[in-house]
Amino acid sequence: MTDYLIRGMTKDGFVSVSAVECTGLVERARQIHHTLPLATAALGRTLAAASMMGDGLKSDNGSVTVQIRGGGPLGAITAVADHKGNVRGYLQNPAVDLPLRADGKLDVGFGVGRQGLLTVIKDIGAREPFSGKVALRSGEIAEDIAGYYAESEQTPTVCALGVLVGRDQQVTAAGGYLVQLLPGAPDSLVDQLEKNFTSMPSVTSLLSQGKTMEEIMDQALEGLLFHVLEKHPVAYECHCSRQKVEQALISMGEKELRELRDSGEDAHITCQFCDAEYVFSTEDLTALLKQAKRP
Repeated sequence: MTDYLIRGMTKDGFVSVSAVECTGLVERARQIHHTLPLATAALGRTLAAASMMGDGLKSDNGSVTVQIRGGGPLGAITAVADHKGNVRGYLQNPAVDLPLRADGKLDVGFGVGRQGLLTVIKDIGAREPFSGKVALRSGEIAEDIAGYYAESEQTPTVCALGVLVGRDQQVTAAGGYLVQLLPGAPDSLVDQLEKNFTSMPSVTSLLSQGKTMEEIMDQALEGLLFHVLEKHPVAYECHCSRQKVEQALISMGEKELRELRDSGEDAHITCQFCDAEYVFSTEDLTALLKQAKRP
């Protein structure tokens, strides 16, 4: 099944929903970064969250960056999504392996850490991007995303994220949803949602049963009339190019660029997001140095 994202709202206008099925793109991230299961789960959850958050932007050229620095052995995690929910990301230590929790599940919270910050940067083309930071609550990521919305955007939010990794380390299911209460929602609606979510199985459990995101959201919003307003595919997409790397090298400044050129060796620049390698010979670096000198 092609990865896809849906966005919708209840008929009464009090609940907005975003949900993503992203098994393929998380598996693609695993292949690029050679992650072990724990890192696959942590990065995959972050990619799913960023995808839904990016899709919520109103700017055609907008992007959302989600950064998690929890002090755990996995290190920093970064995911960037465009306004269509296409996403890319990486984490510092993809080969971290930890014992399973007592319940047999991957210990994402310990791997991420709980002594740090979740940062969300929204760039909608304004002079300064919006940036919000909140303290991590659990390191499990979904609860932290919900905490971000509650603290930084004052929007009551339920967030569920999940990545299921098979014995062969391949991703067998990945997805998530954001359910948000809008202003004016009555207390009875809050009670109904709390009842629904209390009995909800995990996202990966439902996806493994062959449930679509529409069916999952119908279950989460049982008792409410829910309409899908938009549905479209999403993918793991990196927008790196040789031209962008050239501009990055030029922005290093004349001194550092000259030192790189004078080493006498080719410069190998690897994209953090997709692992693509760009090679610059001393002649290439000399040409870039000339551009760096221009006023």
